[in-house]
Amino acid sequence: MISRVLSAELTEHAGQRVTIAGWVHRRRLLKSVSFLVIRDRAGLAQAVCHGGDLPGEESVVEVTGTVTANPRAPGGVELTGPELHVLSEPVEAPPFDLYRPVVPATLPTILDHAPVTLRHPALRAPLEISAASVAGFRAVLDRLGFTEVHTPKIVASATESGANVFGIDYFGRPAYLAQSPQFYKQAMVGVFERVYEVGPVFRAEPHDTVRHLAQYTSLDAELGFVRDHREVMAVLREAVAGMLESVRERAAAAVATLGLTLPEVPAEIPAVHFTEAQRMTGEDEPDLSPAQERWLSRWALTEHGSEFLFVTGYPMAKRPFYTHPDPARPGYSNGFDLLFRGLELVTGGQRLHRHRDYLRALAERGESAAPYEGYLQAFAYGMPPHGGFAIGLERWTARLTGAANIRQAAAFPRDLHRLSP
Repeated sequence: MISRVLSAELTEHAGQRVTIAGWVHRRRLLKSVSFLVIRDRAGLAQAVCHGGDLPGEESVVEVTGTVTANPRAPGGVELTGPELHVLSEPVEAPPFDLYRPVVPATLPTILDHAPVTLRHPALRAPLEISAASVAGFRAVLDRLGFTEVHTPKIVASATESGANVFGIDYFGRPAYLAQSPQFYKQAMVGVFERVYEVGPVFRAEPHDTVRHLAQYTSLDAELGFVRDHREVMAVLREAVAGMLESVRERAAAAVATLGLTLPEVPAEIPAVHFTEAQRMTGEDEPDLSPAQERWLSRWALTEHGSEFLFVTGYPMAKRPFYTHPDPARPGYSNGFDLLFRGLELVTGGQRLHRHRDYLRALAERGESAAPYEGYLQAFAYGMPPHGGFAIGLERWTARLTGAANIRQAAAFPRDLHRLSP
């Protein structure tokens, strides 16, 4: 019995009879000979056929043949003298030819038929880059002594006060889909000191833009015993560098397919205070506008040669209640955003860690502590100074790949209008 060989491994088996398996990517039917291009998870392989009925495109097949050199074939080799075994056949054709190098379809068509359109190499590539990014994120934080945790996605109260949440019926009681693992990852700092999580979060905000989703994947980290937010920024820098290194190593083919130039992460990412950012852009608002984010990113690239820029010290009025204020400027926070290619990619900062400070912060915002009783419990038993950050995976992937719409960086996106497939 011949073991299956992947397309990328065929050159190692020159002259041998092997079996490959995958989908019929393309049929080329000539008078005297026909070619079947087979697609598997590693790439493409070609089989040379003489006569007989050949399975249609997207049929799933096993092909056993002799590995023969041919510089014009994918990978420089092909299978000759093939024996074909059809495992399954499609009942309908894809909405467009998947073998064409350019996708000739609109985004709605792509999303409506995602189970098949994502097989196209150019549409699959962002998902490969996304997976490699997550692997890099995990590898860096594991190396830095973090513990991966998994927190509930059904919660009893909103995570961010005032934000929109998806309500659900939880055995006759009201509950919500979690907007972030913020409360739980802070509590777990009291257990492990350093924690991270990769998981879905849900935002019931009626955005209908090219950069928002109702469900996305969040890469969260939280670390204890920090002096201030700058130590959190240093860990974030390492995480981003590790994610890019993983993309280079694990998703090189996807990067080549899309023709990408990956950014370099400087040893120290440049940073500007929020007040300085406002002065430079001539604005005077409590938050940065998209136009300001684009301007600041261009400035960072011109002045520092960096596609990344930290903006620190956002006004406390625009940060969540658990944000630690700047001791020297109480109206501003020990918080930050990381801008990448003109867009806010990461939000993070130092958190409050004393129980009494939480009670005061909620009171100052006119909120009762009662809905946060479970959250505040962690701080009643002593918590170290700590901070953390969250990276939106789809937003990261979209910026990295140059996608015009964040939905191109998600396998089955959920937004204001889409609940299927």
